[in-house]
Amino acid sequence: MALKSTIFKAQLAIADIDHGYYADHALTLARHPSETDERMMIRLAALALEAHLLQSLCGGDGTLAFGAGLSDPDEPDVWLRDFTGATRLWVEVGQPDEKPLVRACSKADQVRVYCFHHAAEVWWRGIEGKVARLRNLSVHRIPSPAAQELARLAQRSMQLQATVQEGALTLNDAAASVHVEPVRWK
Repeated sequence: MALKSTIFKAQLAIADIDHGYYADHALTLARHPSETDERMMIRLAALALEAHLLQSLCGGDGTLAFGAGLSDPDEPDVWLRDFTGATRLWVEVGQPDEKPLVRACSKADQVRVYCFHHAAEVWWRGIEGKVARLRNLSVHRIPSPAAQELARLAQRSMQLQATVQEGALTLNDAAASVHVEPVRWK
């Protein structure tokens, strides 16, 4: 019998001071049986960091949502689609191979990768030259200690506040606060 995804609900209040974006998002995260809390929370952090594009790229008339992620390798972890159905943003979490990134860059206006694993530097050295030509790709590194701290915020029902200021994300609930400073590699 196949294991089913575990459902998490999050009420996420975003205050993106850098981009003047302030909104509440009611989110449902389906955590694949092979996905860790750490990876799931990186998906949530990536959505918070990119949510301002809903306004700046789509004028507020679009859909920002979690994709199938691990359940379907042809879908992103997070995506933004405008009212025409065009994919404006494709977000991958982890250390994807070159071919899926090339495919994603051909399907979306912008592609972001948020890597977080302790071996991310090794992955980046191996793939950097292969993806240098992809103009609509950007790669960000979430430091491992921050990623591990984010995992501690994971609960089946979450009330979270996200503040984005000077490129950094502070994500907190009633009991804890995690500061994440992504490092842009590309």
